[in-house]
Amino acid sequence: MSFSLSDLGLVDRVGPISPSGYIMALDSGTTSVRAIIVDEYDCIVAQASKPIKTFYPQPGWVEQDPMEILASQIAVMAEVQFKSGIHSDRIAAIGLTNQRETCIVWDRDSGQPIYNAIGWQCRRTAPIVDELIAAGYDDMVREKTGLKLDPYFSGTKIKWILDNVSGAREAAEAGELMFGTVDTWLIYNLTGGMVYATDCTNASRTMLYNINTLEWDDELLRMLDIPRSMLPEVRWSSGDFGHVSSEVMTHMPLIAGVAGDQQASFFGHCCFERGDTKNTYGTGCFMLMNTGDEIVRSNNGLISTIGIAEGGKISYALEGSIFHAGSVIQWLRDKLGIISDASESAAIASSVPDNDDCYLVPAFTGLGAPWWDPGARGIITGLTAASDRATLVRAACESMAYQSFDVLRSMEADAHMRLSELSVDGAASRNEFIMQFQADLLGIPVVQTEAVETTALGAAYLAGLAVGFWEDREELAADHARGKRFEPKGDESVIAHCLSGWHDAVARSRTVIQ
Repeated sequence: MSFSLSDLGLVDRVGPISPSGYIMALDSGTTSVRAIIVDEYDCIVAQASKPIKTFYPQPGWVEQDPMEILASQIAVMAEVQFKSGIHSDRIAAIGLTNQRETCIVWDRDSGQPIYNAIGWQCRRTAPIVDELIAAGYDDMVREKTGLKLDPYFSGTKIKWILDNVSGAREAAEAGELMFGTVDTWLIYNLTGGMVYATDCTNASRTMLYNINTLEWDDELLRMLDIPRSMLPEVRWSSGDFGHVSSEVMTHMPLIAGVAGDQQASFFGHCCFERGDTKNTYGTGCFMLMNTGDEIVRSNNGLISTIGIAEGGKISYALEGSIFHAGSVIQWLRDKLGIISDASESAAIASSVPDNDDCYLVPAFTGLGAPWWDPGARGIITGLTAASDRATLVRAACESMAYQSFDVLRSMEADAHMRLSELSVDGAASRNEFIMQFQADLLGIPVVQTEAVETTALGAAYLAGLAVGFWEDREELAADHARGKRFEPKGDESVIAHCLSGWHDAVARSRTVIQ
């Protein structure tokens, strides 16, 4: 299936640029926002970051302040220019990538949010999902969107805001409200309200977008009682998203690339061919496999999604979304206080010879793929009087690899292929204990990307292709640098024992509140 750029009124190239220019990538993540400057050799020459606060008003509820996200993003855009001496007159284009599924609704006239951003991890809409499943909508949603009915996706979050914020439903029906994922919120504000748009990859995560027809779907909108007037225009990931306002950057560079964070990472890994697979170890873990122009329907707890929307073509993907990965290490640091820095975790985990049959299932807001159980709760099994700090740290580190094992095996079953290696990125991919354990579990090599910031690099690639900074995907793939390779060396009987213990712990986490 192929779609021409001209279908959306876009052109293949926005315009020529000076070869001495740079691309700025904005990475609006779950725990921080960043601005990164990339040169023509794919090298990151400067970056700035700022943390973002997350609020937990009730158990399972996750919120952020949209104004803080915006202000922090603008602040790091200024900071990276100041630090590097590379100012807006030398920025050829801007790429933007963002935490997906997070929902923001704002007033069309004032531009002010009517409620906090509801985070992708938030489970408050589980009762809405239960009602929709009971009403028989699950198959229709899966066929049109590739997604499961789950609180993870944006659609039920919009409905919750309209149903629970005073006056919101009436304002929406009067055409006075706008919805966006974080990319849309930033684009709208960075362009001074001139562009109200998202890209195909972010749209595909709302549970309102038909990935077969590439359109907002009226049947899905009726299901959730969401007015179409609330929705942004959907564009290709590489193209014209408007110029940044002169109040933000003097020379008003073009926003020319936009993708959800995992699709941006996917592009940054150069996963351009069918079967190419990457796993990002960030706040959560997100594994994507390129399925080409075929929408592969999962029978094993995965979702089908748009992987790449660039160059006039759609490449679909299978995805497994794990809600808690690196956040488990943050939990050890911030809530339990048993480590002072995430960088300590590898050495502490390696200080004991095995896991002593201790398993940590980090279902803090339910379990994602392949289980999709919003009622599951975090659990630690196998504790004894001999268990200590190292036991818990090792169990936390291993939980990332176990969850990724379950997703990858599901992915192989759906795609009817066996992977020969797994490409990885994200902060926790630099934890050599986790990466070696991952290779041992999977029985295939695990290969780091050389650049840690693969997500931002993918956004830069999309923007750079739009303005001719890079010629084509072949140039990107030829320059793609790979880092350390972890070869499997685990004992098969030990691995089988560990996996059995892990799956027993998962089963217990799913019944802990039954």
